[in-house]
Amino acid sequence: MYQPAHHREDRLDVQHTLIRAHPLATLITLGAQGLVANPVPFMLDAEVAPHGLLRAHIARANGQWQDYDASVDALVIFQGPQAYVTPSFYATKHETGEVVPTWNYVTVHAYGPMRVIDDKAWLAAQVQALTSHKESDRPLPWAVSDAPERYIDKMLAAIIGIEIPIRRIEGKWKISQNRVEADRAGVAAGLAQSAATEDQHMAALVAAFDPKSRS
Repeated sequence: MYQPAHHREDRLDVQHTLIRAHPLATLITLGAQGLVANPVPFMLDAEVAPHGLLRAHIARANGQWQDYDASVDALVIFQGPQAYVTPSFYATKHETGEVVPTWNYVTVHAYGPMRVIDDKAWLAAQVQALTSHKESDRPLPWAVSDAPERYIDKMLAAIIGIEIPIRRIEGKWKISQNRVEADRAGVAAGLAQSAATEDQHMAALVAAFDPKSRS
């Protein structure tokens, strides 16, 4: 990934926070037919060295788990908040006019060898963990046990497990760090006025950026 120094985010805890907040990622592998990509929700086990372990499941009918080169690391891309930034937000526009549009975004790229797991107990635990994680803040959370056991068994038979120990991880926080303070303030204020949730999330990231934390 292209990584200007001012956009790098190497703190593992920050990278892990984004993975947990945005678990639906793009799983990219190399197979006999070339590159294959699928959106897949992942669970993170942060305790596994050196950078954590990703767990997921995909449809057994999805050929990605069969057609992949085990000697080539898989790439999992987690995408956080993103927003278009108009030059009109910049104080510099009114001073020199020397500004252009850009796009702010936050992303984490995780690399590691993909392992396929065909084990009913593992799959049941994976489905339960993912469901519990996403249902926990609901007033009446749904549980796997709410469905008939025979139906769950049928569903488990239709999926396959995936584990990816993270061998390398990169974070990129493109949140106007390269702009002067007045421009950053303008971006934060401008995006905060948008009705779009993504814009508001990006506004908060830009406003919270502390240049001293990168010095």
